[in-house]
Amino acid sequence: MKYFPILPELFTANRSRFAAAMEPASIAIFVSNDEMPSNGDAHYTFRQNSDLFWLSGISQEDSMVILFPGHPDPRYREVLVLVRPNETKEKWDGKRLRADEAKKISGIGTVVWLDALDAQLQQWVHLADTIYLDSNENDRKSGPSITREYRFIREMQEKYPLHGYRRSAKILRDVRTVKTALEVSQMQEAADITGATFQDVLKMIRPGIMEYEIEAEIYRGFLSRKSSGPAYNSIIASGDRARTLHYVSNNQECKDGELILMDFGAEYGGYCADLTRTVPVNGKFSKRQKEVYNACLDLHRFAKSLLKPGISLADYHKQMGEEAGKAFVRIGLLTESDLKNQTPENPAYFKYMYHGVSHHLGIDVHDLGPRSEPLREGMVLTVEPGIYIEEEQMGIRIENDVWITADGNLDLMGKIPITVEEIEAVMQSGPRAR
Repeated sequence: MKYFPILPELFTANRSRFAAAMEPASIAIFVSNDEMPSNGDAHYTFRQNSDLFWLSGISQEDSMVILFPGHPDPRYREVLVLVRPNETKEKWDGKRLRADEAKKISGIGTVVWLDALDAQLQQWVHLADTIYLDSNENDRKSGPSITREYRFIREMQEKYPLHGYRRSAKILRDVRTVKTALEVSQMQEAADITGATFQDVLKMIRPGIMEYEIEAEIYRGFLSRKSSGPAYNSIIASGDRARTLHYVSNNQECKDGELILMDFGAEYGGYCADLTRTVPVNGKFSKRQKEVYNACLDLHRFAKSLLKPGISLADYHKQMGEEAGKAFVRIGLLTESDLKNQTPENPAYFKYMYHGVSHHLGIDVHDLGPRSEPLREGMVLTVEPGIYIEEEQMGIRIENDVWITADGNLDLMGKIPITVEEIEAVMQSGPRAR
């Protein structure tokens, strides 16, 4: 890992929160992600199952976490399963965790090697009435691939058909969405790295620069600050390409007079940041660009004022839509007649802002979280209104990450330049000529 060690208390607290929601006489088993082949004998970079990492901090392949709060022997109430280190394999692929190292990372006192697990697991399962198994229940999940967790579900149900089974995902959706202070400290570090990198980027942008040059500077900025790298594929979209929400080609020239939309975030200690800023390629907003940008910034601030415990995302987006309609009238995109004739199914503002304004954030960029229940203290959400104008070949989005607190929210990116004046000042402080 590149980041500084995480306090094991973070993961100990997470396991306690999960275990407290389990039924009596139950065992929960979590398995790591597959190593995915790319071409020939190569593999894609391994990324740990988010739930297993949330419970343990272990990012190594072929790992498992087993929770059995009611086991009569305290040693087996929390168990970490690891692949046994192999000297020959380590010569090729690098060092694997030793038991004492894994205990220090996770706070789990008992480590079992994977090749010795089967007999012990059978004994533990026979003591339990209910088995919790993990599955991917993120609402944004796509694709029919049968991952290791689903293969493990099938294996367990075939081997132990008379046990009761429960979904770990139902508990995780509830507990993972509320972040502890230790979790938010990791997210704040990710946000700070992202902000510092953004300042570097602002100083290098100029007419003629390529989008991929900016992406390269983002990657350099992240790695040099102990980030593992980007939390997701960076979006570097100059000119009309900014209207494509998930534009990731990043292969075009940034031209004088254009705006460039940059959506990127660092991953730090397993947790994600998610920032979007839109800036002028030549370092100075035009009158019209400034007008639209400030309208988007007003929507951003209005959105933050709404995000408090008790509001539902449905009500939040409804109020945001109403405010966006008014803002778009003020900058000449809509008319009062457009607002009068709109319908709930086809709101007028949707022509110029065709995405949601917030999503949950955490270990995953689109993190677990309820869509129909009221927001709760401890949740972290993005705030990212946008304005996309086909007729003017312009796209603007402004995004920060906020932590919901008892009396409102805390902006984790509150120190990152966001106003027209702040952005122009930083851009003018850097080299402007190629």
